[in-house]
Amino acid sequence: MHNPFGVPKIVTTAAAGFVLAMLPAYGQPAPAAAKPAAAAAHNIPRGPDGKPNLNGVWQTMNTANWDLSPHSAQQSLVLAAGAQLAEPAGIGVVEGGEIPYLPAALAKKKENYANRQVADPEVRCYLPGVPRATYMPMPFQIFQSKNYMAIAYEYDGGFRNIYMKDPGPAPIDTWMGQSYAKWEGDTLVVDVTGLDKRTWFDRAGDYHSDELHVVERYTMTSPEVIQYEATITDPKVYSRPWKISMPIYKHMEKNAQLLEFKCVEFVEDLMYGQFEKKKTTP
Repeated sequence: MHNPFGVPKIVTTAAAGFVLAMLPAYGQPAPAAAKPAAAAAHNIPRGPDGKPNLNGVWQTMNTANWDLSPHSAQQSLVLAAGAQLAEPAGIGVVEGGEIPYLPAALAKKKENYANRQVADPEVRCYLPGVPRATYMPMPFQIFQSKNYMAIAYEYDGGFRNIYMKDPGPAPIDTWMGQSYAKWEGDTLVVDVTGLDKRTWFDRAGDYHSDELHVVERYTMTSPEVIQYEATITDPKVYSRPWKISMPIYKHMEKNAQLLEFKCVEFVEDLMYGQFEKKKTTP
């Protein structure tokens, strides 16, 4: 392998060995030191009803909003932005590594990708839908009590009221859908239906139809981490159900809170600039 720094290979190999040897002493304990699952469950915070307490401000740390699948870093579509808006690489969050598109749907996905600079609903500040709202690169806040649960998102002031009793079929399709939750042991399972077909899953053009059905699973694995899973079912677009999974991390700042990201004002010129009344010279 070419060494761009001109350091002898034997030195770089030895240095790599030293770093690997030191890793267990710096935050990566040996397997024997790992906590058993039962002990981890015992240490998670719980509410008065004994259920895991999910209250707090949370955020993912991945590049799923750019692309759910594994992807390399690449140049921004806005060339004048240089490296500022370049797409970061990601290892992917799709279990099994591949989204099982039907052939015609895969062609549509590729078309979406080619037109993503104008076709992605995020460009126009539309609400992201579920599950995309979870891994937008902004925090969200979970509000939980015995009989009530809701999630507020910093992105565009998004909000989900999560029913704890089955409300029946969703009356209409909406950007964030209708969410109904129940507990399965220590896992909160949220059934999401009635999702608007115009939302995408990421900036890479992954999409769905009006038959999308999402089942989310929130499992607290420590006081600061929720393991999140979402199973996607849509027989119009995919040959079978598929799943994404990722950890969600709790903000631990003393003043952790959601701030405003009202992106409508950022897209007014983009969407309506052509209707602006032009000044005329006398």
